[in-house]
Amino acid sequence: MEQFSNKSKEYDLEERTAKFSENTIELVRNVKKDNVNQNIITQLVRAATSIGANYCEANASSSKKDFRNKIYICKKEANETKYWLRILAGYHPELKEKIRNLWKEAHEFHLIFQKITNTLNRKNV
Repeated sequence: MEQFSNKSKEYDLEERTAKFSENTIELVRNVKKDNVNQNIITQLVRAATSIGANYCEANASSSKKDFRNKIYICKKEANETKYWLRILAGYHPELKEKIRNLWKEAHEFHLIFQKITNTLNRKNV
């Protein structure tokens, strides 16, 4: 799994969210699936990949209101991703370090999208 270095933080956000999705998928591919964690994995992959998909949608939005709504969804999905990563880490302690790195990246996405949301709210968009 690719580690995120300071240099990789320079990627544009579309690329960064795509890499995050790829890294999340790579992580869960190697997890032994059972009745309990299959649902966790499904939810995690949906939330993690939704961050980038909604960011791409935001960039192609037809209005400022649509842009704001998609960015808000990105923020919510980043938060949900953090939750599912936390649950998966509890279920698979052997993956804690890899999960911690993904959690940190999801947290940074949350902060980025929160900042964008705050800016849009100040501008009354």
